[in-house]
This record gives sequence, C-alpha cells and structure tokens, in this order.
Amino acid sequence: MTARTQCNSLQVATPLYRFIEDKVLPGTGIKSADFWKGFDEIVKDLSPKNEALLAKRDRLQLDLDKWHQANPGPIKDMPAYRKYLKEIGYIDDVPAKVLATTQNVDDELALQAGPQLVVPVLNARYALNAANARWGSLYDALYGTDVISEEDGATKAGAYNPIRGAKVVAYARQFLDQAAPLAKASYDDVVAYSVVDKKLSVKLKDGSTTGLTDDKQFVGYQGDASAPSSVLLRNHGIHIDIQIDKTKTIGASDPAGVNDVVLEAALSTILDLEDSVAVVDGDDKVLAYENWLGILKGTLVEEVSKGGKTFTRKLNADRNYTAGIGAVNAKDGIVTLHGRSLLFLRNVGHLMTNPAIITGDGKEIYEGILDAVVTVLIALYDINRPATQTIGNTRKGSVYIVKPKMHSAEEVAFAGELFGRVEKLLGLPENTVKLGIMDEERRMSVNIKAAIAAAGARVAFINTGFLDRTGDEMHTGMYGGAMVRKGRMKIAKWFGAYERRNVLAGLDCGLRGRAQIGKGMWPAPDLMKEMVEQKAAHPQAGANTAWVPSPTAATLHAIHYHQVDVAKIQEEMEKQDTAAEYEALTDDLLTVPIALYPDWTKEEIRESLNNNCQGILGYVVRWIDQGVGCSKVPDIYNVGLMEDRATLRISSQHIANWLLHKYVTKAEVEEAMQRMASIVDGQNADDPLYKPMMPNYKDSYAFQAASDLIFKGLEQPNGYTEPLLHAWRLKVKQAQAK
Repeated sequence: MTARTQCNSLQVATPLYRFIEDKVLPGTGIKSADFWKGFDEIVKDLSPKNEALLAKRDRLQLDLDKWHQANPGPIKDMPAYRKYLKEIGYIDDVPAKVLATTQNVDDELALQAGPQLVVPVLNARYALNAANARWGSLYDALYGTDVISEEDGATKAGAYNPIRGAKVVAYARQFLDQAAPLAKASYDDVVAYSVVDKKLSVKLKDGSTTGLTDDKQFVGYQGDASAPSSVLLRNHGIHIDIQIDKTKTIGASDPAGVNDVVLEAALSTILDLEDSVAVVDGDDKVLAYENWLGILKGTLVEEVSKGGKTFTRKLNADRNYTAGIGAVNAKDGIVTLHGRSLLFLRNVGHLMTNPAIITGDGKEIYEGILDAVVTVLIALYDINRPATQTIGNTRKGSVYIVKPKMHSAEEVAFAGELFGRVEKLLGLPENTVKLGIMDEERRMSVNIKAAIAAAGARVAFINTGFLDRTGDEMHTGMYGGAMVRKGRMKIAKWFGAYERRNVLAGLDCGLRGRAQIGKGMWPAPDLMKEMVEQKAAHPQAGANTAWVPSPTAATLHAIHYHQVDVAKIQEEMEKQDTAAEYEALTDDLLTVPIALYPDWTKEEIRESLNNNCQGILGYVVRWIDQGVGCSKVPDIYNVGLMEDRATLRISSQHIANWLLHKYVTKAEVEEAMQRMASIVDGQNADDPLYKPMMPNYKDSYAFQAASDLIFKGLEQPNGYTEPLLHAWRLKVKQAQAK
C-alpha cells in the first residue's frame, strides 16, 4: 500500500511529497501551503477539460471507424472525405494568417541550426552525457564508427591503429577544407597555426603563410597567439575547435600538432519523461524529477567505471577563448561559449494518469498536469540561479517543455492554459514556459497551422515524429483495409507530404528566427555511415534540427549543418509562393496507406509477422521486467535499433490491422510470438537481470503484456501502448515488493 500525505484534496505519494517539500520548495521562495493549494486548484479546474479532450478523441475515432467501414479500401473521393472530416470536427478552422510572436528564445533554438539529442531523464548518466554532448570529438566519432572503413588494415579493435588514425585525420582535414577553407591551401599543407592582428595565420609546408578565405570565420583561440593550443572557427553559426597538443599521441604525429577537431554538436537536448522511460508511480517520478533538479542546479554527478578506472562525471563548464576578428558578443576580449546543450524537458501528454497523486475520490490525476506543475517548479532553480552558479541552462529566462501526442489546436490551447496557470502559481511572467509541439498524430498534422496559432506566443519548436505518426496513421484508418507493409510506410504518399508540409507550415507561420523546425530520429546507432550518407536530407529540407540517438551521432550529424546553410534554405523557401503546394499536400497527407493490391505471398506475410513480433517482445521484455523505457534492441537480423514506445505502437498496430482484415490469424500470431520469444531470450542470454519468457510464457508478465498490445490493439485509445504497459509494469513492481 502506497503511503500518502494529504495536501488539500490531493493525496500525494509520500516520497514525492517529501521530495517537493525537502528538496524543491526550500530554494524557490514558494510557500508550501500556497503551492499545494494552487496545485489542488489547477487539478480541480483543468481535469474536466482534459477529460473532455480525450472524450473527443474517442468520439472522432468512432466516427472514422464508421466512415471506413462504409467506404472500405483506399480513399476514392478525397473532397468528400475532407468535407466529412470538417463536419465531424477533425479538421480545425485556420486563421487567415498565423504569425508566431514568441519572445526570449535562446539562440540554440531561434538562430542556430544543429543536432538534437533525446535521452531518458530517468538515467543520470545518459542525461549528463547528453547535456555535455554540446561539444564532441570528430576524431573519436570517426575512429569508433563505420564512417571510416576498416579496409586496408584500418581496423578499430584493440590498441590505437595508426593506419585508421591516418584515415580519420584525412577525413577531418577534408571537412575543414569545406567548412572553413584556407585562402591558398588545404589543411593537408598546414605545419603551424598562429594569430596575428586577431586573424588566423597558417604556415604551410613550403614555408609560406596564408589565412582563411573569410577571416571572420576566426572566432578566437586559447593559449599564446604565437602558438595557440586551440583555434576556434565558425561556419553557418556553429563552431569548430581545432585542438593543438604535440605532447599527445595524435598531435605528436601531426605536422601542425593537431590532436583533435572538436565540433559544436548537440545544440539542444530533450530530456525525456515520456516515450523513452518507464515511469509508472510516485517512486519513479521522484527519480526522474531528481535528475531534472540536479541538472538545473548544476549538481548532478555520476560515478562511472571505464577501462578499470572510476571517475566522477559532471556537467561541463563553459568554454572561454581570446577573441579573434570574427568574435561576436566578446566581453573584455573574451568569447564565452555555452559548454552544454540547451535543455528541453518532454512532459507526458494529455492521455495518461499516474498514481503518484490521487484525488479525494480515489482517482489518479492526469500525469501531464503533474509534470507541468513539478517540472516548471524545479525550473525556478535555473531561471533564478544566483550569479555564483556558473552552470545554467537558459540565458533568456525561459523554460522549455516539449508536449507530445497532442491532436489538435484545442489540445495545444489546453497545454497553454495549463502552463499559464502554473506560471501564475509560481509568480512567473506570462509565456515564460515555451512549448515544443510534436507533430506526431494525424489530426495534429492536418491542423498544424491552427496548432501554432493556438500557442503563438509560446511555440519554440515543432517537430515531425514519424514513428508515432505511423502508429496513429494505422489506427485512424484501421477499418479501411490492410495497411501496407511496415517497410513501405516511408514511401507512402502521406509520409512525404507530412514531412514537407510541416516545414512549409512552420516557415509560413514565422518560426524562422523564433523556433526550431525539427525532424525525427535516426534509429540505428551502430550504422553511422548510413546516417552520414542520408541524414543531410533533414537540413536540406529546411529543418534546423533533427534527432540523433547518441552523442557520437550528434557529432557526426553536425557535419551536415556545415555542409548545408539552413538559414539560407529557409529564407529561399519563404520567398516562394507555396499556398497551392500546401493545399495539394493536404490531400496527400490525408491519403490513408491502405494497400491497393494486398497480394502478399505467405512468406512475405510470415516475414512481416516475425519482424513485428520480435520487435515487440524485444522491447517489452525490458520495459516490463526491468523498467527500461528506451534501449538498443537487436532486431530479427541482429541489427541494434533504438526502440521506444513509438516503435512499439507501429508494430502492435500493424499486427492488429492484419488480424482485423484476416491476413493473419490469432493462432499464427500466437505461434510467432512464442517462436520469437525464444529468439529474444537468446539475444538477452548475457544479461544477468533478464528473465526468460520461454518455455513458461504463460507465467511471464512481459509476454502477456506484449500479447495484450496486439490482441487488445483495436480498443487502445489511438493505438497507444502506455495504458497496457503501465498496468503490467505496476503488476511486476507489486510482485517484487511482496
């Protein structure tokens, strides 16, 4: 039985109450009685509105189900379909002209373009690594990944391999030639760096000197001007740090003593309370909130063991350089650059409740309301940080909250109302809380401009989330027919329209210079060569950020923002008349990916079923049994993929759809699940915490949860996985407590 503390009409899990009372409120200036009274009022006033929004989702889904049952197959009459969507309230009215007015947005979101990390806040080590991933070693990222071939003796296993090292250095020099070219030479020819009259001077092999083609790319340096230890360059608004140290192994073998090339990488990071965590009760909430508090106070540390050594990992300090001719905002001749990513916190969406706090009548409160109140309360430590605290997040006095899985403009408006109430409770200026809008639900996609309008003074981010968006696409048109195979979703008509239309909407609504327009995750952290080859498409599309799964990936993806001038692309796009294109894309966007000719062979069906079942089990077994919300899970071909609830939503909805339309049977699914469970058990054989599902699968909570996701998939709200996952995880925790 959970111990609880009464706070007005709220019954708060005592560990959460004590955390807020002992660790949060004392440093905020907020009186305990005022806080709990205001919290209680927010819950009472806004819960009915939250409930009504969810009821509308359910009503719309029933309307859509009826329409697809009456009009089976691919949509044949798009005007009639769009008229119907308008009549039922699925499509919102859009103001004639939407212009965001967001103020006080930090440069990392408003002006700079670069990678964005997403990590579970529940894991302190991940959170610290992500915050520190603002700067990353290009040499390390290249050496340790498949971007550099292992051919011709350039293997990466074992001790340092000078053959591979030479390939890394050559790659980095080519990168520098492109990003910050020298006037008369290649970086291959450099033997020494110095600073003369605030300009970079480069000595070449032939004894001559040269400088940068554009001297203003030289921002600053560290060390002596005659022999700097660091040379700081800027290209497309982001920085490159050439580090020089002839006492180190790499530097000793380099003619100019260059020991590393460090890139400004993850400009921003989303610390996640949602899809990538398994947070189901008050105890879990406290762990997550404590990490957020530690990050913002600058006190979070983690003991790390690596290579037989133990050390303390903490947040990186800012970086100081003597100003060069291209310096901006130098103070007393010193350029100071932020040492850490700018942090968002992704709250939970509108759907879920959590037993961390219950009302007087025994109902769990909405988790999104809980997150809004507590995470913004904690953010006071950043907004009001003393001058003596050198570690901080915002320099503009803002709090950045990503709100996922919203479906419409009215749901965005509700989020704004919620944050407005929290601001009043905490004495913050209106619109202090900036909103990140995830465009990851079909209804949100078609209403994205209206959604931006509903948060015009708060929006600091819109982002396409292909994975959840695909899950919702399938659930929305569930009764229309069998969906195309999962691997073909990215070439379906709706997908291209979705990605393009989102950028057009953001630019048309004035987000350039005010907010991020983002793109989704690269799912395979081991396949960096493919990422480097493919992910340039995101900045080329006009997106000024895109998600990456690791600090290494952030460093490599940063290369793309040196290759592509996103600001220039956005400016050119704004000059174009895209109204007709936007309207045409709306038709494509609403084209449901029902297979036109679902004539798959038995082998193709079996392969799809196996792939989906294995992916579901591989992720769910860690979520349910170990509370791991995001991890690199080997797929059926043993390729490690970053899995979270969004990928789970796709796989479970896909099988549910094929079951509904009789392309697979329940017996076939059950057989595949048992067969794949044995494979997943084998893939996890080296994990001492792992509990095998086979042969006693009927006793495995994880196996039962995975099965429920499929066989109860039709009845889950919008196909979400959270309700079932939370219920099964709580059963595991209750069993462990006995």
